[in-house]
Amino acid sequence: MEKTQRNLTMLMDLYELTMANGIFNSELCDTVTYFDMFFRRIPDDGGYAVMAGLEQLIEYMNNLHFDESDIEYLKGLNLFCDEFIDYLRDFKFTCDVWSVPEGTVIFPREPIITVRGPAMQALMLETMVLLTINHQSLIATKANRIVRAAEGRPVMEFGARRAHGYDAAYYGARAAVIGGCAGTSCLMTAKDFGVAASGTMAHSWVQMFPDEYTAFKKYAEMYPDSCMLLVDTYNVIKSGIPNAVRVFDEVLKPLGKRPLGIRIDSGDITYITKRARKMLDDAGYSDCKICISNSLDEYLIRDMIFQGAQVDSYGVGERLITASSEAVFGGVYKLSAVEKEGRIVPKIKISENAAKITLPGVKIPWRLYDRKTGKAIADVITLNNEKIDDSEPYEIFDPTYTWKRKVVTDFVAKKLQVKIFENGRQVYESPSVREIAENRANQVDSLWDEVKRFENPHTYYVDLSEDLWSLRDSLLKELS
Repeated sequence: MEKTQRNLTMLMDLYELTMANGIFNSELCDTVTYFDMFFRRIPDDGGYAVMAGLEQLIEYMNNLHFDESDIEYLKGLNLFCDEFIDYLRDFKFTCDVWSVPEGTVIFPREPIITVRGPAMQALMLETMVLLTINHQSLIATKANRIVRAAEGRPVMEFGARRAHGYDAAYYGARAAVIGGCAGTSCLMTAKDFGVAASGTMAHSWVQMFPDEYTAFKKYAEMYPDSCMLLVDTYNVIKSGIPNAVRVFDEVLKPLGKRPLGIRIDSGDITYITKRARKMLDDAGYSDCKICISNSLDEYLIRDMIFQGAQVDSYGVGERLITASSEAVFGGVYKLSAVEKEGRIVPKIKISENAAKITLPGVKIPWRLYDRKTGKAIADVITLNNEKIDDSEPYEIFDPTYTWKRKVVTDFVAKKLQVKIFENGRQVYESPSVREIAENRANQVDSLWDEVKRFENPHTYYVDLSEDLWSLRDSLLKELS
């Protein structure tokens, strides 16, 4: 897959460079830092989120450099010393990066991405780490909710024209496929990421011809192997389906072809699809699929299915590509430790808002799976010098209500992060979008159904090891 790589190095907040300039001119110049990206709350108050966007973050990190126009602009701000400008001119990325792979189900507080490197470099990554992962994880999470509501019926992403800009359309469609969509109407995404492209016709096609029948006839003649007709331009029951059936009889049948389907984009979908299904069946087209669109989301789809709507597939646009019910994923990027004289010094941010207190130290997130069922039991965050031995019983506990404890036996412990960069060199190969979607499907299957409820899902616990809990507690007492 060959794509033109833009230089996005300057897509950062100004304070990242003003802080880096200050560090460059201080005793912290050679300080090695650790930063974590994590999020605090699951969108739509759901039971889990889906990780997405890592491939684009890798592309960004591989292309980090300041070109001469960047250097001239930064010099013109009169904020940076000449020596720091020279450092930027010869910039070389040297960080180590670990990440949870795309498609993994993720939960609040656990490190999704960990960056280790010179303080000046680690600071510069904040905006793009958050921008990239927050956006695609938000869309992948929303898409997966919609796909699950469809109960196995294909969902196509149809949102390009409603996205918040062309990058949001392009990468949002990628994230939607990771979340479970069967394909996208966005040709650029389909081409670049090797996913299915799908589309039918617009109402304007029907309106441009003298009548609906002529519009359908011409379309069927041009696309006899993929004929799906939009039947709600005028009246679905009185003209749309009768004209579609006539064209199926007169154009497709003589060619030995069968219609792909019809699409309905307005009206009382449940009522209309029931009538449409009977009309198509009576005409001998029981294999003709019914696709619906029109501002759908997981709740509307779920209600339609409950009410008996006769729908075979869905085209979902604006409420998916904009994640309209939850506009922000809310990931943050926080310092967790520094290296000093060969040892790791943990750092913590304290807040009156308990949810904003960070976890100190260099950490590893683990997932514990029941060995018999394969289901996820809980996640545990440990310090990086700890190992969870799954050959022995292991006690987990609620980090807030610490008396709530459980001994886990007969389980498998898996680290969630993998190494992405070592000293600035990529050591991880990104899988295809289809492979990522398969990983997501397996990950979601590992969750109990109670965690996957749309309303009031069962809380999936992310616990802390005793050592990490004690470290946080001691720092809170020392610094509060």
